[in-house]
Amino acid sequence: MLGLIVTRNLRLRGQAPAIIFEGAVLTHSEVAGKAFQLIRALRRRGVGPHDRVAIFSQNRPEYLIAFAAGEIGGWTTVPMNFRLSAPEVAHIIGDSQPKAVLIEAQFMNLLPPDLAASSIVIAFDAEGPDGAFDALLATESAAYIEPVRAPDAIAYLIYTSGTTGRPKGVMIGHGAQLAAARISAIEMGVRPTDRVAVAMPLYHIGARNNCLTRSLHGCPVILHRAYRTAEFLSSLKSWKVTETLLAPTMLNDLLDAQPEPSLHLPDLRKIYYSAAPMPEKILRRAINAFGPIFSQVYGMTESGGPGTILQPHQHVLDGPPEQVRRLRSAGQPMVGCEVRILRPDGGECAPGEAGEITMRSDGLMRGYWNNHVATQAALRDGFLHTGDIGEMDEEGFVFVVDRLKDMIVSGGENIYSVEVENALVSHQDVLEAAVIGRPDERWGERVVAFIVSQPGARENEAGLIAHCRSRIAPYKAPKEIIFVNSLPKLPTGKVEKYKLRSAAAREA
Repeated sequence: MLGLIVTRNLRLRGQAPAIIFEGAVLTHSEVAGKAFQLIRALRRRGVGPHDRVAIFSQNRPEYLIAFAAGEIGGWTTVPMNFRLSAPEVAHIIGDSQPKAVLIEAQFMNLLPPDLAASSIVIAFDAEGPDGAFDALLATESAAYIEPVRAPDAIAYLIYTSGTTGRPKGVMIGHGAQLAAARISAIEMGVRPTDRVAVAMPLYHIGARNNCLTRSLHGCPVILHRAYRTAEFLSSLKSWKVTETLLAPTMLNDLLDAQPEPSLHLPDLRKIYYSAAPMPEKILRRAINAFGPIFSQVYGMTESGGPGTILQPHQHVLDGPPEQVRRLRSAGQPMVGCEVRILRPDGGECAPGEAGEITMRSDGLMRGYWNNHVATQAALRDGFLHTGDIGEMDEEGFVFVVDRLKDMIVSGGENIYSVEVENALVSHQDVLEAAVIGRPDERWGERVVAFIVSQPGARENEAGLIAHCRSRIAPYKAPKEIIFVNSLPKLPTGKVEKYKLRSAAAREA
């Protein structure tokens, strides 16, 4: 079903640019042709509908081609976070059981040693165990293949960390992701003449939905391998980019890269920010530099991307206090999205009353792969229970005030405290650990750990951080460790993390 977007662009805009990467241009015809070749190559090797095909790579055109092939061919694409550690990768591979893995050579050493016995491994940029990507495609026909039409089939299996510390596979159906893209296109006012710059990793739902939303109109994607400020700024100018999506840390770097008066980008009409808390100080500076072109998007993998949006005209810097306050909000529900704030008993909260943010739309996930218990907890009565605590004002503006799941968002990456705590307490010198996020102007939040040491153990901050980096992805490791004699707890034994946040604020 999603594959119809690819074939429509082939039919209507075949010679128009689809992907621009490091100065090279691929047309819609070339993208579709390579997708058809990849389908034939993988089908020849036994990959069929409903099988999983993992992608383990930084951003590159082949990544988007692999997405297109899965959408047309009917298999489930599993985009993997290339920043994970080997044990985390092994869990995802073991859980999803991919029939094939498309990978960059630099990440080959993170794959489980026995993977080649059960999966096809093809390298984008080298000779993999089962061949090199370009060489395999060169042997196949680029003739048209009719897309599989199965709206309920799982298009993507995107892994996101859970409160257990184990990544959970979010199942997103073809029909749901198409609905999510349409919702986003309406709210973002996407035009066929737009040119979108994408620097966020393609394993993120935000980046994938951002590309898909523009593909509905055949817009070219100016794809960046990674976010490098000078290169990104240059591409905004040279490719006359009209839209982009940035995490707050990216936006802050963009502002620091060049004095505001010279930020003359006449074609840039929209900057969307998401993936992390945006400090009001940075937001005000950004609006003063770029003008009133900012929109905040609040959503998550489980929602397919959309949720709420704070439109440019709602970013009021000076005016009535109730309007200025909305700079700190996540905006109002997108068209087709229903948002409710619920009490623990399931009752709906009054305006201004904090409760759990829940949402309903046609873009919601099917559930968690191989995790019925987590699915039942997250999807109830047709609503997604986000695990975020928020409140809604009388005009429907949603304010995210805390996280039930103790998730930390640093540099656009989701980090769950229990993952870090488990890594810390695995060290012989640690008796107890509690991890929180502390506001940080650059990263949105930084990981801070409170440690109760074993009796007689030496306090070694650098050693504990290094230990964490060997057990979990390095970006999840604490940036700072505070040693304490005890952790504040309720009679039930639950750590009172709000007290730790106050203590960390005093230490800052």
